[in-house]
Amino acid sequence: MTLKIAIDPDAGTAPYEQLRTQLSELARSGALPVGYRLPTVRGFADELGLAANTVAKAYRALEADGVIETRGRNGTFVAAAGDAAERKAAAAAQEYAELAQRLGLSRAQAVSLAQDAVRAAYTR
Repeated sequence: MTLKIAIDPDAGTAPYEQLRTQLSELARSGALPVGYRLPTVRGFADELGLAANTVAKAYRALEADGVIETRGRNGTFVAAAGDAAERKAAAAAQEYAELAQRLGLSRAQAVSLAQDAVRAAYTR
C-alpha cells in the first residue's frame, strides 16, 4: 500500500499539521487499516521532502491522540483509534462542561461557545 500524502508548502497550515491531519483521516476512515505499519520517520521524511523532525512531530501528535502507536524498534503502527479518540474527546467535553458551569455560564452560552470553537477548528 502506498500512502497518498500531499504536503502543500504554500498552505497556511504547517507541514507537520498537514501530515497529521491526513494520516488521522486515513486511519479513521479505514483507508489505513488497524495494524498498518507506517514508514520510518526518516524514510517518510525523505519520501515527502520534509525534515525528519517535521514527521516526528506529526507522529508524536498522532500517538498522543491515540491514532498510532510506536512499538519500539518494531515500528509505528495504526492503532485502533476510534474508541480512544472518542474517549479523549468525551473527557475533554466533560471537563469543558464542568468548567463552564463553575464559571456561571448558562447551558446555552456553553453550547454556543463550544459550537463556535468546533466551527473554527474545522474550517482551518
